[in-house]
Amino acid sequence: MVRKKLGRGRKNRCRFCTKDGCPRPVFVDYKDVQGLKKLCTSQGKLFSRKRSGTCAAFQRAVSVAIKRARYMGLMPYVGE
Repeated sequence: MVRKKLGRGRKNRCRFCTKDGCPRPVFVDYKDVQGLKKLCTSQGKLFSRKRSGTCAAFQRAVSVAIKRARYMGLMPYVGE
């Protein structure tokens, strides 16, 4: 029986970066609630960089955007 290699060979790519690299300045729109919900768990926690596949600069920008969306009342602080 041949075992499959789980998760190997596939590298997560940052969904915000372009082919030219990471654009500067880094900005994630806090009003894009559907896009931000894909980066959170059902409990309202942020996915890690390893799980979401974002680069370090955009992970920081995503966390700020989610905090702004929560403050504005667009996203809940806890899961639904």
